Amino acid sequence: MITSVLVANRGEIACRIARTCRELGIRTVAVHSDADAGALHTRVADAAVRLPGAAPADTYLRGDLIVKAALAAGADAVHPGYGFLSENAGFARAVREAGLAWIGPPPEAIEAMASKTRAKKLMGLQPLATVTADDLPVLVKAAAGGGGRGMRVVRDLDTLDAELTAARAEALAAFGDDEVFVEPYVEGGRHVEVQILADTHGTVWTLGTRDCSLQRRHQKVIEEAPAPGLTPELTGSLCEMAERAARAVDYVGAGTVEFLVAHGRAHFLEMNTRLQVEHPVTEAVFGIDLVALQIRVAEGAVLDEEPPSARGHAVEARLYAEDPARDWAPQTGTLHRLAVPGVRLDTGYADGDTIGVHYDPMLAKAVAHAPTRSEAVRKLAGALERAEIHGPVTNRDLLVRSLRHEEFTAVRADTGFYERRLPQLTEPAPDPYAPLAAALADAHGRSRFGGWRNLPSQPQVKRYLMAGEEHEVRYRHTREGLAADGVRVVHADARLVVLDIDGVQRKFEVARYGDQVYVGPTALTALPRFPEPAAGHAPGSLLAPMPGTVVRVADGLAVGARVQAGRPLLWLEAMKMEHKITAPVSGTVTALHAHPGRQVEPGTLLAVVDDDTPRDDTPR
Repeated sequence: MITSVLVANRGEIACRIARTCRELGIRTVAVHSDADAGALHTRVADAAVRLPGAAPADTYLRGDLIVKAALAAGADAVHPGYGFLSENAGFARAVREAGLAWIGPPPEAIEAMASKTRAKKLMGLQPLATVTADDLPVLVKAAAGGGGRGMRVVRDLDTLDAELTAARAEALAAFGDDEVFVEPYVEGGRHVEVQILADTHGTVWTLGTRDCSLQRRHQKVIEEAPAPGLTPELTGSLCEMAERAARAVDYVGAGTVEFLVAHGRAHFLEMNTRLQVEHPVTEAVFGIDLVALQIRVAEGAVLDEEPPSARGHAVEARLYAEDPARDWAPQTGTLHRLAVPGVRLDTGYADGDTIGVHYDPMLAKAVAHAPTRSEAVRKLAGALERAEIHGPVTNRDLLVRSLRHEEFTAVRADTGFYERRLPQLTEPAPDPYAPLAAALADAHGRSRFGGWRNLPSQPQVKRYLMAGEEHEVRYRHTREGLAADGVRVVHADARLVVLDIDGVQRKFEVARYGDQVYVGPTALTALPRFPEPAAGHAPGSLLAPMPGTVVRVADGLAVGARVQAGRPLLWLEAMKMEHKITAPVSGTVTALHAHPGRQVEPGTLLAVVDDDTPRDDTPR
């Protein structure tokens, strides 16, 4: 009987495992890097152990330190979560050899399936040994990877070597293994997967399908169960192939078999020998707790001959601290408030926590369950729209618009959805009355009579930055209270403003943290009445778009080198992903401040390219 579990992970999944363990009466032990010393997953666990001596990005890959921590804390089992060492056969063996229970599949099954190259051979498939122009487009993938890391689509043969190098570097940083392979890229397909659960007595459950087609950078964004629009025959075929894959390696525990479905055919992608990020939608539909079942299986329990019956539909959206309009740039800073009422919310953050630069930018997973797909989608979109998310920029608006997009609601979306639709999905649409509501809420915090005059006087003026544009609003203190042109102020206090706009009363909930103001879902920055002149940068300046570390610069890049606009000059690593920084103009490099290993903040000057394009100065 398992009594204490060390969770060999961090963030949302560590908190989620701890929650189930607590319900089962099992103690939990957290491990953490120095960067995560005060993280939520360490606070919710019964005990926490620091992992010493490793860089924050690599700490959770140190299996030797994790096993040592489990023994020191008196744990009798280890749960790996997802990512990091969850699909590392050597780590699974080390856990078992230390006399600890491993809440996962046998090391032999991990070895057979964790490497995508070996998994494909097991399923009778082969990666491409060579690539020609006729093979394009192709997909470069990390053999030990997941979550889109170490993955690149290549459409131009001239870029293949560079993309292979980038994929290897990213795979090594994320998984400690730089093996990559190349396979044909199937365009216009849907990402469909089957959840499996197997015990040690020969029972294998196939727990329906999930659709995970809405992806950015090959990382899933919105998932649902069951996968809509599949014929019963195709669904049966997918489940049969998934069970066959599990039995081929004597699988035990929870796992997922992934496919790309296009033109009515299923193409095997991989088998993930771990719990998936999107497992909550399957839990909701089948009314089960997969983590609890993983623990039961690890204790030797026998599963029922048949799984529970499916019920209704569930949809999950991953809330990321990132700016989709700026090439999905990860965001950092203080998360002042996170609340998504009415749906299940799995998160690794609490109000006031800091979002750092070292790990994946996912803040939370919001999950809605309802009798039908349309009801579940509507429920989740509404919950996200009303959510309080105060802090760095997130993809919340993108999620709401995606869930309500006709292509998604009509089950026509595929893995290329964001490539086609991103500009329209990220078009700013802030509330035009948000600045006025912010100003009125701020005014309430001052003396009611501080701005009132017996004689007519100049209105009070406030300036805000909203969606990249400055907005100036004016209001007055009157005998009757606050007033503004064009609307009637029904109520105003520091947290709630009610305006009568053309006979319709609208409520605006306001929250303020320093100069950051949130009016409902709209974020604003309060600006000074008379701003200081802004410090400028020379034309052609290349500024860091995000916090991160310079991992490499382009070959031959130096002061005096000539570059073409759009040419990759250097690469930043932020939150375990590489981000390519390109030349803003064609010209000559006149300054270079970037070198591998340098840590930078947003706005740091990396390089300057002098635009020497000839100009036509002929008078017109």
